Amino acid sequence: MINTLMNNNPDVLEEVDLDTIIKEVDEKRLILFNDDVNTFDHVIECLVDICDHKLEQAEQCAYIVHYKGKCDVKRGSFDKLKPKCEALLDRGLSAQIQ
Repeated sequence: MINTLMNNNPDVLEEVDLDTIIKEVDEKRLILFNDDVNTFDHVIECLVDICDHKLEQAEQCAYIVHYKGKCDVKRGSFDKLKPKCEALLDRGLSAQIQ
């Protein structure tokens, strides 16, 4: 569904795809948290196997988790993220859907 909305300038109309806006609002994030137990290799392997990351992406996420404490590793609907979150938890990682 496309709607026409006014932006800050009342003389200018802009087209907005409401379906895209709704999807973005409904989109969830799978967050991986740092811990003192799992190795980098284990985290990377899990991200490749479960989240379908390429090796380089998994390595970058592992470093972000290590240095920042958490990382957004996947986005999507709750229904698509739930099995991935459960699989990460089953492998001993700390993860949550937000």
